[in-house]
Amino acid sequence: MKDLSGRTAFITGGAQGIGLGIARRLARAGVKLALVDIDAAALEKARAELEKITEVVTHQLDVRDRDAFAKVADAVEQRLGPVSLLFNNAGVASGVHVSKMNYAMWDWVLGVNLQGVVNGIQTFLPRMIERGAGGHLVNTSSGAGLAPTTAGFLYTTSKYAVVGLSESLRNELQAAGTGIGVSVLCPGPVATGIVSRSLMGRPGASEEINPQAQARLKELDNHLLEHGVPIDAVGEMVLNGILEDRPYIFTDRLVEDLVTERTRNILACLPARSDNSDEAARSKALLAGGGASSSG
Repeated sequence: MKDLSGRTAFITGGAQGIGLGIARRLARAGVKLALVDIDAAALEKARAELEKITEVVTHQLDVRDRDAFAKVADAVEQRLGPVSLLFNNAGVASGVHVSKMNYAMWDWVLGVNLQGVVNGIQTFLPRMIERGAGGHLVNTSSGAGLAPTTAGFLYTTSKYAVVGLSESLRNELQAAGTGIGVSVLCPGPVATGIVSRSLMGRPGASEEINPQAQARLKELDNHLLEHGVPIDAVGEMVLNGILEDRPYIFTDRLVEDLVTERTRNILACLPARSDNSDEAARSKALLAGGGASSSG
């Protein structure tokens, strides 16, 4: 996709952090913006800033709510026209010790980070395919979606899933000749306030997080704000990723060694190569046919 001017973008988590950085850059490229976020005050602030540059509509939305998602999508397209640029960006950070895992935490993290992406895709992608006018999807994962980091198992689970979803969806959309691209954004540390916002919003936070813990979270966010990649720089990277149809968009190389180590471990655990040409041919045929297997 080489020309975004005049198109309509739908950005979840679009009022702050990475979503706002993307929105700012798209606005300067002549894109009409639909920003959704759970934070009404942040939405109002973002709208006041961006409507000076382009046409903007905002809606408060919990991306886990499928019915609300569909209603907002209809309202946006009635106002701004068909959405052909979709940014499934809303997300939460989580850090819970393995001894304290519970269903509420699983449901919260996977509900926002994974199901929110699914809801965005299921809401808009069939419309985009039917219209036949092409488009692009950007799903926000993380460097933790490519190799385990210190982000924790809940977060890592959700972000690995987003990477796999994006890779496979991209391949199938290309094979179908839809003209719709898919990129997965895998940021490292970015200058946002996601840590304290997320942990204060997680299940049971009011009982678990004392003033001292809140202060530590604020300190961590301040560190990211000082040393992380600026959100406007991320917005530029995302725009370039769309224009160049990149499968992956990175903000830094911090996970390079971890990805290399993970790949080595995977290759080392594969079975020895078979000298049986018939078995090799069957394996290639299975992969060519989508790899469907009763064991998976």
